[in-house]
Amino acid sequence: MSAFTDSALLKKLAELNSSQQSIQTLSLWLIHHRKHSAAIVRTWQRELENVPEPKKLTFMYLANDVIQNSKKKGPEYGKEYSLVLGKVFAHIGEKCRSDKLLGSLGRILNIWLERGVYDPKTIADWRSRLHKEAPGSSSSNGKTNGDSEKPEKEKDHGGSSKPEKSERREKRKHEDRHSKSKRSRHHVQGSSSNSAPAAEEVVSVEPENGHTPPYLPLGEPPEPEELIRALTSIENSASSDAVVRERIAKLPQEISEISCISKLEDKDKAKELAIQVNEAVDLLNDYNARLAAEMEERSKLATMLRDFQAEQKELLSQAEQRLDEHKKKLAKMLGLQKEIHDHLSNLPDLTRLPDVTGGLAPLPSAGDLFNALH
Repeated sequence: MSAFTDSALLKKLAELNSSQQSIQTLSLWLIHHRKHSAAIVRTWQRELENVPEPKKLTFMYLANDVIQNSKKKGPEYGKEYSLVLGKVFAHIGEKCRSDKLLGSLGRILNIWLERGVYDPKTIADWRSRLHKEAPGSSSSNGKTNGDSEKPEKEKDHGGSSKPEKSERREKRKHEDRHSKSKRSRHHVQGSSSNSAPAAEEVVSVEPENGHTPPYLPLGEPPEPEELIRALTSIENSASSDAVVRERIAKLPQEISEISCISKLEDKDKAKELAIQVNEAVDLLNDYNARLAAEMEERSKLATMLRDFQAEQKELLSQAEQRLDEHKKKLAKMLGLQKEIHDHLSNLPDLTRLPDVTGGLAPLPSAGDLFNALH
């Protein structure tokens, strides 16, 4: 990756857009240069306060991606961002009134709360800063009691519920887009108890109001060894247990047909059937539990493969970019080599020059000159 400089960071932040590739590319670059995390976060905060309102959300998505995906590398970014996010949420709460922006930031806070990225007290403080009332909405001291109570009621009924409504509305819209995208791909991704909510999935949808919906980051890519272990564990899954499946297939029909109860002739046969039913229930319950665990493992594996593939695509893109750069350098070097060869071939051959010293005595040596002086 390119070296870190303040000018390079400013250029990358200026070129940042809401697409998945743009956010992921810059996030990987920032994580690679995490030893400069303090300077990076300060610059990020300063630039966020100066960009237009729509791009503030893109900056927050970038921070979310960096914070979550850098945890395995180290806690630097999590700590540095915790020092400035309070001021950032307060700034957005005072300067921005977009329902879409407030709803999206509310979902980010919910993700951080569910995943334990930051403690609940800190997130509650940031949420209160984000939903701060606009200046001038509170009543002044010179108003009468009746006049002062009216804005307070409006604040209670309107101000506090507005961000919540915007969050719910944005969540419903995102879930609708998510379900449509699933149907179009004919692919359903499972979700475990620790998986990200629907708002964090990357969804390929058509532009909304002429703009591409903001990118919501993928999860942290797994290490190759971790992915290999997960793939290996699936080989011995419940669905491939031929012994148990054969036992289930060979269960007698009487234990699943209620009509067979009427054919029982004595108490001993009823007890025998009850024992068979109980054994079958235990077998099926155990196998169903194993299948449920397998489904959860396969769901996690699908998420791991998705995140790993996304990272590999990004690394491939960077490798292809470096290859193109080196191909251009090689072409320049080959061109320079050809120019040097042509220049050398055009130089005169000194061995073919005429002998201009023919017939002249050779020059005296240093010893001859020394002897001549004496």
